[in-house]
Amino acid sequence: MQTVDQIIQPHWLIPVNTRQSVLLEHAVVIDQDEIIEYGPAAAINARYEANTSTVLDNHALIPGLVNAHTHTAMTLLRGFADDMPLMQWLSEHIWPTEAKWVDRAFVEAGANLACAEMIRGGTTCFNDMYFFPDVVARCAETAGMRACIGMIVLDFPTAWAQNADEYINQGLAMRDQVRHSPLITTAFAPHAPYTVSDEPLQRIATLSEELDCQVHTHVHETAQEIEESNARYGMRPIERLAQLGLLGPRLLAVHMTQLLPDEIDAVAECGVHVVHCPESNMKLASGFCPVSKLAAAGINVCIGTDGASSNNDLDLLGEMRMASLLAKGFSQDPAALNAYETLAAATINGAKALGLEHHIGSIEAGKKADLVAIDLSACATQPVYHPVSQIVYSASRDQVSDVWVAGRRVLENGVLTTLDAERICATANEWRDKIGGY
Repeated sequence: MQTVDQIIQPHWLIPVNTRQSVLLEHAVVIDQDEIIEYGPAAAINARYEANTSTVLDNHALIPGLVNAHTHTAMTLLRGFADDMPLMQWLSEHIWPTEAKWVDRAFVEAGANLACAEMIRGGTTCFNDMYFFPDVVARCAETAGMRACIGMIVLDFPTAWAQNADEYINQGLAMRDQVRHSPLITTAFAPHAPYTVSDEPLQRIATLSEELDCQVHTHVHETAQEIEESNARYGMRPIERLAQLGLLGPRLLAVHMTQLLPDEIDAVAECGVHVVHCPESNMKLASGFCPVSKLAAAGINVCIGTDGASSNNDLDLLGEMRMASLLAKGFSQDPAALNAYETLAAATINGAKALGLEHHIGSIEAGKKADLVAIDLSACATQPVYHPVSQIVYSASRDQVSDVWVAGRRVLENGVLTTLDAERICATANEWRDKIGGY
């Protein structure tokens, strides 16, 4: 018998493959950080001896969830400014508060809180955009999470940088610092077409091509954004990004609630990835991403939560449910974004958008062992006819029992193994007292 590090044997194994398989009484073999194979449990146990065996009689095992759009440190502003439209929320509340309070300590406290929340909810990889990205990278590594860290770019000064060139240069320095990390990748993260001018966007387009690096940006989020772009540039943001050389398979376009048919065609032709953030879009009344039309055009659609200050959580299971229900209601098609397609949007589609599909996003031999176990024995998910349907339409993040990232168990029986939740929450409350004036 071959000795390996781990064997995990769930009741249901959901690999997220093109056959939309749900496998009963199968087991996954892990050695070091990699999936060796999976197969019928009896055959696996006859061929392998594991240092650690985990039997999960009531659980579904899925690939780790990929949160394709976050602002992790903004967990510290959860509930700080609610119930208002995007530009009022940003200009009157978020940006002034960030200018006053954001520093390395703020970002560390917020990122730690975000990592704890995301691991507890089954997220193993996140795609972030915020200030002090080197701090976020360090927090992710400490938590044992996988992360794509955004090299944020803005035209205006913040505590992180004073101008667009400095943002880009500091981002590139951060990218160089993490280049050997097995858990951290990077992407250019110009905030939005309305906050970044042509010259830095052109430089980002060139660097993205030279470095084969993804570009992560908010785009076509609100009707006001479209109106202002037409007034300022004489064109809509998508057309402007195309002219600047950014429309292509490295672009992650976040929100995309304001799209014309020809823009959907252009996005499809160029291979752009769309990150759907349904709860944030609804909370800010930004509009509805036409997910069914995007999928019908062959566009890769993945799911993000956005920041906890506009959501107000980092619950990707909840986001999946909302994405599927909204797709059905918006398209008036009950078959739109079915349960398995929704699970794929939160796993392999997110991996594809980040250029990580050969490493994560599905349960396959040779991929990293990023896995999530969901206990379906709760009353809310009984009886189980179709486990994928239960995960998408019924399960809560409280039913996530165990999480592995690169074979490391970062959540065990509902308990974080890499982070001190009590200390993290205490620190968050200290920041609330400072920011809120308590």
